[in-house]
Amino acid sequence: MLSLIAADFGSGQVFWSFLWFFMFFIWIWLLIVVFSDIFRSDDLSGWGKALWTIGIIILPYLGVFVYLIARGHKMSEHAVKAAQAQDAAFKTYVQQAAGTTGAPSTADELERLHKLHESGVLDDAEYATAKSKVLA
Repeated sequence: MLSLIAADFGSGQVFWSFLWFFMFFIWIWLLIVVFSDIFRSDDLSGWGKALWTIGIIILPYLGVFVYLIARGHKMSEHAVKAAQAQDAAFKTYVQQAAGTTGAPSTADELERLHKLHESGVLDDAEYATAKSKVLA
């Protein structure tokens, strides 16, 4: 029985099975991306989101393709905006966790003044005055 199944399931059939699996996986991923973009859109009203969702559920292939044609350019804008918001939230979290608020520390300021003094931008008197202000 096992050899009969193996004979029917040749290398071509394995290829087609993999191809259909990946096509199904891509279709599911495309649905997830489109639905996430619909609900992420600030420029769509609640009714617009409802109509797009119903359209994609009732006519999945046509609905997704029409959405990609009609609003595909907005998808990248929404993704960039979401990534920027996530990056800003992460930076804020890291600054809070590290205890810094974005202002340079005393050591950073002294290092900057030292580099300016070594490069000749500040003379000895200016360097001493700026250093005393930073340390005060």
